[in-house]
Parts: sequence; C-alpha cells; structure tokens
Amino acid sequence: MSQTAVQLQSISGTDTQRDVELRKVFKVFNGETAVRGIDLEIHQGEFFSILGPSGCGKTTTLRMIAGFEEPTGGEVLIRGKSMAHVPPYRRPVNTVFQSYALFGHMTVWDNVAFGLRLQKCSKSELMQRVGEALQLVKMENFARRYPMQLSGGQQQRVALARALVNRPTVVLLDEPLGALDLKLRKEMQMELSNLHRELGVTFVMVTHDQEEALSLSDRIAVMNMGRIEQIGSPSEIYEHPQTAFVADFIGDTNLFQGQVESSDRGLLQVLTAQGLKFWVKPSASWTESPANEVVVSVRPEKIQVGNREATDAVNCCEGILQTVMYLGTHVHYVVALENGDAVTVMQPNRSIDLPELNTPVQVYWSAEDCLALPARLHEK
Repeated sequence: MSQTAVQLQSISGTDTQRDVELRKVFKVFNGETAVRGIDLEIHQGEFFSILGPSGCGKTTTLRMIAGFEEPTGGEVLIRGKSMAHVPPYRRPVNTVFQSYALFGHMTVWDNVAFGLRLQKCSKSELMQRVGEALQLVKMENFARRYPMQLSGGQQQRVALARALVNRPTVVLLDEPLGALDLKLRKEMQMELSNLHRELGVTFVMVTHDQEEALSLSDRIAVMNMGRIEQIGSPSEIYEHPQTAFVADFIGDTNLFQGQVESSDRGLLQVLTAQGLKFWVKPSASWTESPANEVVVSVRPEKIQVGNREATDAVNCCEGILQTVMYLGTHVHYVVALENGDAVTVMQPNRSIDLPELNTPVQVYWSAEDCLALPARLHEK
C-alpha cells in the first residue's frame, strides 16, 4: 500500500463512526420539492451509492453534501459536525464530476496540484503529494500532458487524483462513469473498486445505472420522487425489495397487482386482477391492509419454462411462447398467458434445442421465489 493510501486510511480511522449524516433533509426549488425529508447515515470507509431515475433527487442530495446547495430544511453533518452555512471549499469532501471539470489550459500535474497551491503547501510537500496521487491512478507518465491529449478514461483518472490529493474525508462521485463507452466503463468500475479498497476512504456515488451500483457498492439507497425507498446491501436490495418500485427498478421483474385471499404457514394466497392465483412469500415490509392489496414480484431468472410435473412448484400458468432471444450465456423468453398477461423468463443456456415460437408452454415457480409487496404509492 502506498504512503498516500496509508495517510488516507489514518484519516478514515478503523471504527464504524458515521462520516455523513442527513437528518430530515428537504430541498425546495421554486415551490417544487426535490428532496422530501430524507434520513441517511454513511459509515467510514463505505462505498455508498445513491441510485434512482432522473429527477428523483439523488444529484440534489449529493450537492447538499458537497455544499453546492443548502437544504431548505433539515441538517447535513460530516464527521458529526453540522455543515450549515459551511461553503464547499471548507468541507472535508471533494467531488468528481461526470464532465471531469479539468482545466484545459493546465497540464495533468497542474490540475492535480491546483487545490494544494490554494492551500499554500510547501513545494516539497506539493511535489510528493501530487506524485503519489498520480501514481495511485497510474497517470504518473502523463503528468506533462494536457486534458485534450488524454482519453476519456485517462481524464477520469486525473479527476480522481485531483480529488484524492487533498486527502478528503469523503469523495463524492457524480455519475463518474456516465461519459465513458461501455468497455471503458467496465474497466473503470474495476479500477474504482480497487482504488476504494486500497484507500479505505468513504466514497459516495450518485448513479442511475443499477448494474454499476450493484457491482461497486457496500450499500445502496434507492430514491424515488425525492424519498428513499430502501437502503441495504446490493443483495438485500435485489433479493428482498421492500416496495414495488425497488423491485421494478433494480433488475428485471414481473409484477402482478392482486389481493390477498388467505394465508397458510407463512405464505399468502393472492388473486391477481387478471384472475391468476399464486402462493407468495410476504416481504419484510408487507403489512395487512384493509383491502389486502399487494403487488407480486417474481424475477425472470426464478421462472422455469416447460413441464412442472417433475417439480414441487406451486405456481403454474399456461401460455404461448411469444419471444425467444438467444443471448449466449442466457436465453430470454416472453410467454403470453391465457389471461392476457405476459411473463418474462431468463434461463441459463444449457446448449439444448430452443423451443419453437407459438408453442404452448407452462411457466412455473415456487412460492419462495416471489414476493408480496405493499401496493402503495407515495403521494406527489
């Protein structure tokens, strides 16, 4: 581990204290509420992602942590200290923007050194810290180049070095890989993950890319309409969504509106709006309502296509195979059910002959492989 990494880790410490807290934070723009009373705790050394669709309030939340926006209500704390009226340049955070925001007239070296010069660092300390930061992101051989002479991925590394050279408590990442092509994006995801592990500094990333959040994060906050719908590890968010929005936004899923008709041994029997009956496992967030309304979520990879006689699956529907897409590692099916619903199925490629289109099939899955979620929507 480099000396810079050791120094940054010593700043982070080894306990589980909170680096960032948001307490009942609101933000209103011209009478429109962008962020609606969110509570959030981000621990030391975490890679924490704020995930959600465009307009959900995630970037506004990041900007309030950075100090570029002041909350309309509530409080932002960093290391237990209120950031009320503390300007961005006095906060122990640095932000990496999607656009990189590099100075085009400065070399890579001068871009990274810019913040240290403002702090009046000695020449020897500046030389050492800039050199270590560039070495961390493998850009030491490009120190005398200008941003226009670099690829997108190289500019991203320079932006990271510029953020890290100031040894911040928290690094804020605003859609940091959004401007990269797919191949480079995958490479930079690995580099970000490796860099975070080496440094031990708290990373807070805003993204709309669910795969990016799932692959990089220790924990994820899923936002919708200015609120946090759920916070959890990637596996918790994917396997145990607490709302229909989270189930639908994270990965692919099949959703059925319905009502609970009965319960037995911890399972619910649900009658869907289209007349299907399923046995379903209730989610942790489901509570009985007067109308017993639920949304049933079942992931495409949990569903089988074929004959269920050899299985113990309790949920089965008849249908016609409408779509077959060969994707190499997987095969994607769409089955049109007799009641008019369509079910999406994703199965591993087992090198068998694919069924013909318009073939009558059964789709089936177990009660443990689907969830009953609250059928509620947040008011606007």
